[in-house]
Amino acid sequence: MNRILIKNAKIVNEGTIFEGDVLIEDEFIVDIAESISVKSNATKIIDAEGNYLIPGAIDDQVHFREPGLTHKGDIASESKAAVAGGITSFIEQPNTVPNAVTQEILEDKYQIAATNSFANYSFMMGATNDNLDEILKTNPKNVAGIKIFLGSSTGNMLVDNEAVLEKIFSSTPMLIAVHCEDETTIQNNLEKYKAEFGENVTIEMHHLIRSAEACYISSSKAIALAKKTGARLHIFHLSTAKEMSLFTNKIPLEKKKITAEVCIHHLWFSNEDYKTKGNLIKWNPAVKTPEDRQALWDALNDGRIDVIATDHAPHTLEEKNQSYLKAPSGGPLVQHAVVAMFEAFHQGKISIEKIVEKMAHNPAKIFQIEKRGFVKKGYYADLVIVNSGLPWSVKKENILAKCGWSPFEGFTFKSRITHTFVNGKLVYNNFKVLGDPQGKRLLFDR
Repeated sequence: MNRILIKNAKIVNEGTIFEGDVLIEDEFIVDIAESISVKSNATKIIDAEGNYLIPGAIDDQVHFREPGLTHKGDIASESKAAVAGGITSFIEQPNTVPNAVTQEILEDKYQIAATNSFANYSFMMGATNDNLDEILKTNPKNVAGIKIFLGSSTGNMLVDNEAVLEKIFSSTPMLIAVHCEDETTIQNNLEKYKAEFGENVTIEMHHLIRSAEACYISSSKAIALAKKTGARLHIFHLSTAKEMSLFTNKIPLEKKKITAEVCIHHLWFSNEDYKTKGNLIKWNPAVKTPEDRQALWDALNDGRIDVIATDHAPHTLEEKNQSYLKAPSGGPLVQHAVVAMFEAFHQGKISIEKIVEKMAHNPAKIFQIEKRGFVKKGYYADLVIVNSGLPWSVKKENILAKCGWSPFEGFTFKSRITHTFVNGKLVYNNFKVLGDPQGKRLLFDR
């Protein structure tokens, strides 16, 4: 039996922080108390020394690039970066190559993860204009949800047929997650800037091309369709102040049919950073203005936004160093997401309790994940120890994502993740990923 006793931790769970001990046996938390003593010499004792013990983060939106794009990242490399960053479970998106738009291709991804993933995993089933039959075969017990791109992305996954959209929304009981940007608006904006600047359109124009209006048109349409059909809708990576009017904090999360996510980069960067970071912070939806960023923080804190995620989407530096029009959108974020939010705690922008709510509790509730996302007896021991006063700097040599770069390179974080446990096993300790992959397929209470 694997027995680990974590002592002297500041345990963060369900809006409270209390000092105590946690006992792990095999995969599960079996006891939480002010003080636990064990008589067995076989128990490994880890002294948390008054540091925070939090449930591992559940990242509901990543792109780990396998199969088909493994020069950018793969499930093994990116899940290592995730556990180093305190993310113990991830939900990966279908725009790999081939796109995961059939049950067979989707299951192939699960088979890869079963042997290669250091974190727990689930994969979204992708929607297209013509795969409704395949969507309806998706098993709600062991697949996180259905992903629809309403703005163009990698591969041929843009769903722009309104009749098909309505059919998907009204046919599946599963959670539908959407990327909302209006393609017509984006293309019109792009043509306008190309007419003026030719091939010399620059990154500074990205948030004007993939504009706030493009986001609002698309997300408001998706919400109207969800209300009409009764679909369970989750909107990914919100980026604008204007969209915040579409969401409510008047309903408890458990009763919301429409939920919202924000990503680290939209909370951290603004268009003012384009001149120094360039294409490294080129994302879709675009990083927008400081006013948009502040509106996201306000909505996150008041409950209109429910989840913090990463949209981790690595590309090589060579790809990113192309001209603006050729450089792909996306960047690596899983390794630095939790410490970035702890940085925001140090800056007075958010409480530690709220970080845990938005990065662990709420994703578990929204996706109805079995026995994860909380520090509770009987739950899987997916746990992270964070020292909030142990600075470290992001350097090439400590970046674990396969692409080898980070938009945070050169930044010194005040907080450090010292230990990560996945299914009761210590998988990361002070800059080292330990042992073999321990990740399990996520299951859902549906």
